[in-house]
Parts: sequence; structure tokens; C-alpha cells
Amino acid sequence: MSHGLLTAAAAREWRDRLQAGGKKLVFTNGSFDILHRGHVTYLEFARAQGDALIVGLNSDASVRRYKGPTRPVNPQDDRAFVLSALRAVDGVVIFDGDEPRELIEKILPHVLVKGRDWAHYVSGRDIVEANGGCVILADMVEGRSTTNVIDRILQTGPVR
Repeated sequence: MSHGLLTAAAAREWRDRLQAGGKKLVFTNGSFDILHRGHVTYLEFARAQGDALIVGLNSDASVRRYKGPTRPVNPQDDRAFVLSALRAVDGVVIFDGDEPRELIEKILPHVLVKGRDWAHYVSGRDIVEANGGCVILADMVEGRSTTNVIDRILQTGPVR
């Protein structure tokens, strides 16, 4: 059941209720700018690792700092709305930091999922593991990325 846009405090309360019932909260994060097959596959994998999935969504400002002045293509409220509508996503929390460490510390998820492309550094790994949780790395769908989608759009040009 989707809870839509949440505060960090509401996500933590939800996590605590799940834990009291013997269930696990999964957390992942990202920009999720132009939603594509790779995103959906990744989110479905993440959701399957527990009983509920919270997505930490990078704010517009944090995406610009990380990906440059032309990103994100879609504003954070639109990205949060689309993510919340997905069957795999139970809730979304927008965060403004360059990484989700502070948000992870507030929510304390039982499972932290990141793409295998982040194996070298998983922000918040130490926090999750110190609290008895685990980190799971997800395989990525080859050739599926927002950057690839944008590049294809730019190469194709306007529709006539």
C-alpha cells in the first residue's frame, strides 16, 4: 500500500511499526529523473528484499549539484508523484543532501539496497550494519539509464 510522500520522521515511525510486527523496511535512493525499465526493475528488486520500500529521492538542488545544471529534467514533486504510483514503492522521502547518509540515520532501515555500480561506496552502510541490518547490491539492467534516454532524444531530434 503506497503511503506517498513522507517526512523522515514518518518513515521512521513506519519502520518501527514494521519492526514491532516482525517485518523489514527496505530503503534505496536516487534521482529517478526520467523513469525507465532499469529503474522499475531495480525498484522491484529492492521491494522484494523486505516488506515495504522507502525511496530516498534526491531533491532538485542535490541532482543539479551531482549531475549538472541541465538536470533534473523532471522536478522533484513530479518525480516523487511518479515513484509513489509504482506498485513496488511504498513511500518517498525527498532529501537535499549530496548523499542519503543523514536520512538513513534517521530512518534506520533494516535493508539498504544500492546498485552494484555503487559497490565501491554505499552511503549509510555502516549505519545500517551497526543496527543489525544488511546491504544488498542489485544488478543493473545493461544499457538502461536516464543519460542514455536523454542522449537518444538529443540524437533523434524533434518529432516531425
